[in-house]
Amino acid sequence: MLTRRKLRDQELEVNIDFDEASRAWRENKKSTGNGYYKYVCSAIVAKTGIKCEKVVKTGCEYCSVHNKNNQNNKNNI
Repeated sequence: MLTRRKLRDQELEVNIDFDEASRAWRENKKSTGNGYYKYVCSAIVAKTGIKCEKVVKTGCEYCSVHNKNNQNNKNNI
């Protein structure tokens, strides 16, 4: 029977790929230097199929252009 003591004393294998985790974390950010980052727009530009990459306002997922487009789309639904 596994008691709390035995569960606490169990050793678990931790396998973290820090390079991959770092890449995933930086995916929606742009470096501003000195270890600082800003979030970038995650919208895909329709004409090119490439991410927008403009800096977003605090608390928003999209830049001002795409934020307006997404608000209009939500209101139409």
